[in-house]
Amino acid sequence: MRSGDSGHRTVLALGAQFFVNGFIYATLVARLSEVRDQAGVSTAGLGLALSAGSLVALTASFFSGVAIRRAGSRPILVAGGLFYAAALVGIGASGSATLLVVTLVVLAAFDVFVDVAMNLQASVISALRPRPVMSRMHGVWSVGALAGGVTAAGAAQFGVPLIAHYGGVAGVAVIALLIIAPDLLPSDQPHPLQQLLTPGSRTKRWTLLGAAAISLAMANAMAETFEIATGEWAGLRVRDDLGAGAGIAAATFVVFTVAMASGRLFGDHATSRLGGAMTARGGLAIAVIGVLLATLPGSVILTLAGVAMIGLGISVLAPQLADAAARAPGRPGSGFTALFIGHRAAGLYTPAAVGILASSSVLSVGSAMALVMIPSAIVLACVIGFVLRLPARL
Repeated sequence: MRSGDSGHRTVLALGAQFFVNGFIYATLVARLSEVRDQAGVSTAGLGLALSAGSLVALTASFFSGVAIRRAGSRPILVAGGLFYAAALVGIGASGSATLLVVTLVVLAAFDVFVDVAMNLQASVISALRPRPVMSRMHGVWSVGALAGGVTAAGAAQFGVPLIAHYGGVAGVAVIALLIIAPDLLPSDQPHPLQQLLTPGSRTKRWTLLGAAAISLAMANAMAETFEIATGEWAGLRVRDDLGAGAGIAAATFVVFTVAMASGRLFGDHATSRLGGAMTARGGLAIAVIGVLLATLPGSVILTLAGVAMIGLGISVLAPQLADAAARAPGRPGSGFTALFIGHRAAGLYTPAAVGILASSSVLSVGSAMALVMIPSAIVLACVIGFVLRLPARL
């Protein structure tokens, strides 16, 4: 990493990449209903298209580490970002189910490569600086998502066509990417905190590498379950279970996003003072209390407070897990392959699990959310210590 002003510019450049990535994600999600109508598909068809994207993203996770080892994280970040932006334009122009599926698949696939590359660079930069920056990078992503959502809401309110909105966002994203590219880390080197496996038999080495990969995938799947179950279902919880209006239902996502962004922006300070393990465990405890408040009492106010606590609690987990993946033993990027396999797997099973449980005659949406998140918290509590000690534990 370059020193002095150049090092600061590298941090700013990578922060801009996180912001843009979050902005594009929110730009898509906030106007999905209009995307559905323009493509002429049903809600079920849109769900299948999104599932197809998640399935392709899960497959792409297996190849992200290989691509980075061969090409380097900066070229992958730049090329992936260009395709990611281009796919957004395609989605905005989608007038058929076929084009929608193709462009969603392309966006999902390149999102994986961009995610792995920028998190790998962020972890290396964080390890080389006096104070870590990984949590703040994820906080900037959340701020970008919030800004993208607000912008998309305004565009929808004023009737801006999808192609104009998505094309404009993509164009600005490409310009920003080309401006910041020279200041990204130019080459990939071993992570400063990464250690080699201790000498031993081939069987022992593969066993240890397998344990690291499984624990990373499992931990990230459990953490992602919290984010998906809350972000996607809390609005339905207050509307279907508690009879709140559409405005309150929409506000739950804003509360969740603001709480998560706030926690991530201050997460590096907490990590520096308390250590990564204590910060992660404290965050998990806060999130579990939030689950109980958000899903069990019959109060809108308590539900919103619980949603905020979940967002605040889990905000520190993703940066901690990304750092652990970067430090994990093995080839560069291999830890992120495991991490994002868990991420995408959660994206496949969590919505289905909550939806099926909530559709039963005896369970509410809140009960379904709790039944999915509480077991996830138990599993996460069991594996988080091992994950955060990678690679020293090995």
